[in-house]
Amino acid sequence: MTTSKNLLKNRSNLGHKVRYAVGNPGRIAPYLKRTARDSWLRLKHPDHVDYYRAVMASDTARNPEAAVGSKTHDRWLALGKMQFDYLKEHGLAPRHRMLDIGCGNLRAGWRFIEYLDAGHYYGIDISPDILISAKKTLTGYGLQEKLPHLTITQNLTLDFLPEAHFDVVHAHSVFSHSPIEVIDECLANVGRVLAPGGFFDFTFDRTEGTEHQVLREDFYYRTETLTALAGKHGLKARFMDDWEKRPHGQSKIRVSHAD
Repeated sequence: MTTSKNLLKNRSNLGHKVRYAVGNPGRIAPYLKRTARDSWLRLKHPDHVDYYRAVMASDTARNPEAAVGSKTHDRWLALGKMQFDYLKEHGLAPRHRMLDIGCGNLRAGWRFIEYLDAGHYYGIDISPDILISAKKTLTGYGLQEKLPHLTITQNLTLDFLPEAHFDVVHAHSVFSHSPIEVIDECLANVGRVLAPGGFFDFTFDRTEGTEHQVLREDFYYRTETLTALAGKHGLKARFMDDWEKRPHGQSKIRVSHAD
């Protein structure tokens, strides 16, 4: 859960890193190891999407659930349920068509697939490795008859998807790993695939201080930066206060057609 104290932290600042290291000595070695790996992957893959695909390949090889941000299976289940419960409380119905951007290994996706009418779930991800894990999740829960779509994508232009098709678009822990150019690309195109009356929910790492990134993996944005970006593309955006009550470190914005 976000607090006013951690919203002012600049995790890229040397002083913060030193204080964190002093308070958490056991995490120094894993951090240095990850820094070395990420530096090597950035050299090999200058493009951010290619870089993060390589990060996901490395993380998924170790543990697919940890690769999507869940340290334990219980936490994997809890985070998926949190996403599902929230959208259901906000009106998600079986008849709705849903686009899940960054669907991962179906942490929340299997619940959406189970709940929605057959063929109404469309999950996309940049990582082929995590999508292979997603198929294992799908078969593990016996959801083949729901005919979900699981598709790899190179970018977020969404140009291969039909116009005005999706009632709900969802991106959990995607923009928290995205530079502003990737977010801008998504917001420039998501309005085309949104059905009338539909909405796009996304989470992000929020800061009320200086916007910054850590290892090109974690990006922290001010709310007004992202709402203004949506407005630039003719969309209206609002900060979802009720999400803040959930035990989750990220914040949520909902975007819809301005009219």
